[in-house]
This record gives sequence, structure tokens and C-alpha cells, in this order.
Amino acid sequence: MSTAEAPSLERLEQRFAAALPADVTYASIRYSEARGESLTVQRGVVEPVSTSVDAGVMVTIWDGGGCGYAATSDLTEDGLAAAVARARRWAAATVGRTLLAEPPLSHPVGSYVSPVQHSWDATTLADRIDLLRRADEQLKIDDRIVNWAARLNRIDTDSLILTSGGGRVEQYTRNTYPGLTVTANEGSNTQTRTHGRGSFVGQGGSEVLDRFDFDQAVTRLPVEALQLLDAPNCPTGVMDVVLAPDQMILQIHESIGHPLELDRILGDERNYAGTSFVTTDMFGSYRYGSDLLNVTFDPTVEGQLAGYAFDDDATPATRQYLIRDGILERPLGGAQSQARAGIEGVANSRACSWNRPPIDRMANLNVEPGDATFEELIGGIENGVYLQTNNSWSIDDSRNKFQFSCEYGRRIENGELTEVVRNPSYRGISATFWRNLTGVGDTDTVTVMGTPNCGKGEPNQMVGTGHASPPCRFADIEVFGGES
Repeated sequence: MSTAEAPSLERLEQRFAAALPADVTYASIRYSEARGESLTVQRGVVEPVSTSVDAGVMVTIWDGGGCGYAATSDLTEDGLAAAVARARRWAAATVGRTLLAEPPLSHPVGSYVSPVQHSWDATTLADRIDLLRRADEQLKIDDRIVNWAARLNRIDTDSLILTSGGGRVEQYTRNTYPGLTVTANEGSNTQTRTHGRGSFVGQGGSEVLDRFDFDQAVTRLPVEALQLLDAPNCPTGVMDVVLAPDQMILQIHESIGHPLELDRILGDERNYAGTSFVTTDMFGSYRYGSDLLNVTFDPTVEGQLAGYAFDDDATPATRQYLIRDGILERPLGGAQSQARAGIEGVANSRACSWNRPPIDRMANLNVEPGDATFEELIGGIENGVYLQTNNSWSIDDSRNKFQFSCEYGRRIENGELTEVVRNPSYRGISATFWRNLTGVGDTDTVTVMGTPNCGKGEPNQMVGTGHASPPCRFADIEVFGGES
């Protein structure tokens, strides 16, 4: 915690502690303050700068077998007292109606601070806009490029959780979201290349741009957008595919992450975000993928978007295997879902803001590296495609049948990357797709990325999730090309 950040919480902490009721089974106050900045230069024009500050508290009370929540942005003594009173009323109203009679929550003490090498606060607004201006100017290299933009968003979040049993969790996260978009058009053919479709994001300051080769992407993306105009459509057929890390992240997110969320498995999300093909009896025995598939929940990866030391129920977060050697071991379920299901999960109870209660969410969900070089992954394929950067996706309510399209493809012929192809797409079934995993890139091929806008819950909550992966090879996948 920097000295510049400390005073705001220090002034409020005594007031929060005084508001916590002592005559209940469990009570907590979770304070969150998020400060955002959004900058865009599009087609040479600086768009209006957007800044935001959003702060408030969520009061949680368990008592007599009931549970109640109340949120407020009124941080005065009277405002906090009113929120506590509302949470008490809801706790009393739910006695005998809750799924859990006792809170499966503890009173830990700890802290977390995002790793930041070069703080954005050390730059001026003019510096940040100039950075985007320079990038924007380099994207327009041909008259066929009809739209282009450079973006930079950042969100700084300070949070504090106090519990009635002496728990105190203080966390400071600093997230950076760079973005580049180039669209080329010729006749009826329009092609877009992006810098990972928003996936090259993470915790940190300006070093996040260097981490993901932002400057190099500025010169590469317009060239690739123009290549796609002249490229043939992706071939259609059953063949081997190699998914680049920036496509793997969506494959992980949709066909591993969401199906393993325990509240979804228990039916909580059925009316809105859907259910899961996974059932509680699968844990410990179900073959989710080939022996090469190893998936971890790991909030400890430095610089990954959803890194933290404690979730929003103040549960300590540690690295855990969800899938090991292809066998499903544990779900993405926080303390309350674990107590309901009687299954060990992880510390992934997360809220998007102070005015939402935490629910089971993905955090950092990663495919662990294997032992193949990129050349070895490609070298074992006679006929296939290499797919980069998700473009669109569709998946059914049980997170099983899916269809994904990508921005950029390359043919793989006789163990070598050959011509560029456009509109590459593939489809599969989650329950069998991962069993066709035949190659996993080594440590040198891993990229640590994230998805900034995962939505779930009623009312809706949008959070960022982290995903790290090497490129991976899959056999016998149904591939097809879109129409030009």
C-alpha cells in the first residue's frame, strides 16, 4: 500500500469497525472504491476522456440461521447504521429459508498489492493521449484500411473487508487494458484484426503494454488486416488445429471455466446464464480431457488480471488443480457453494462492485504448460490450421456444444505454416473436445492474458478473469470457413 493510497481507508476504517454489530453470528463490511480512466484515439480523433469513481460498502449479516445483505454509498455513520439495519431485517426475514444455516466464513487478516513497475500516475494525461496518437497514426498504412483505433483503459481498485471476528483484508489492484483495432475493406470483403480482442490485459502500470508488445502490434496488425483481404477462405473439413494462446483463452473460459462454476452446477444460474453439463458426481473420476490436460486456479500469478490474496468473502486464495492429467478434481466454487455441495472448491467468491454480493466466478484459470515447442506442435501435422484471436462465439446453455470463429488463420501443410486464410471457424462439444488434446506448448510458449468483461448473475455482474495458456494442438476437429 503506497502512502498516497493509505489515508482514504484509514479515515474510514474506524467508522466501518464501529458500525459492525457484535450481537450476530457473523457480520462483515466490504468497502470498494474503483477509479477508472478510458482513453481512445480513433481515426486520428481524440474521443472524450471518460473518468469514473465508484465507492461504497456491502454489509453482510448472518444471524439465527438467516442471511441478509445491504449496500450503500452513504459512508456517514447514519448511512452505515441504516445499511446494517436493512441487512438485519433481511437476515431475520430469511430465517428458515436459506440454503445454509451457518456461515462457512472465517476472520482472516492479510493484504494484497498489485505488482506495478511504472505507475500510470507518474505520467500526465497528455502523455497517455500522445502515446495513443502515435499508435493511431501508424495503423493507417493503406487506403483500404477504413477504420482504426488505439485505446487505453485502466481501473484502480482499493478494497477493505472487516469482519465481526476481527478479520481485516486490505487489497489494492491496478489493472491496465490496452487495445488496438484495424479494419480493412475491399468491395464486399471486410476484415478486422485486433490486439488479442482485448485479451492482452493485466495487472500493472505502463509495463503492461511492453509485456504484450504493444508497439510491435501497431505495425503488425494493419499488415495482417490487408493480408486477410487477399486470403482465401479457411478450408472445410475434419483436421488437426493448433490454437494460439489468444484463442485458447476463450476456449478455456467458455468450455472449462463456466461449466466448472459450482453455483451454475447447483442450478443457481439456470434462469439467466445457463447450467452446466458437469454434475457433482463427476469430481474425482470424470475424464475431462486427455492425459495432457492440466488446469489450475491460480490467483498468485504475478501480473495476471484476476490476481488476489483473498476473495470477496475474505477466503484466503491459493493455487489449486481443477483438472490433473485429464481427470476432473474440483470445481470453481467459493466457501458457500462448497458448504452446500460438500465438495472442496477454491477461493473464487467475487463481486463486481460494492453493490453486489459475491458469487462464484472465474479468476485466474490457466492451462499448465506441457513439453512441446511451437515447432513440434506444428511439425506433427500434415493438414491443419493454426488459429489466432477469437472473433465470435456461440455456446449452448449447458456450456457444451460450441462454435468459435477467429480473426486470422494459417494453413499447416506437411509440418509447416503456409498461406494465410480468412474467416476460420471450428466447432465441437466440450465434453469430448479436450480429450482430443494431442500437444501442449512448453513454458516458453505460455502467454498470460485475461478477459475484461465476463458477465454473470442477477442482477448482472461483469468482472475480469485471467487466463494463461500455451498454444495447444487438437486432433480431428471440425473446421470450416465463413463466407466472404
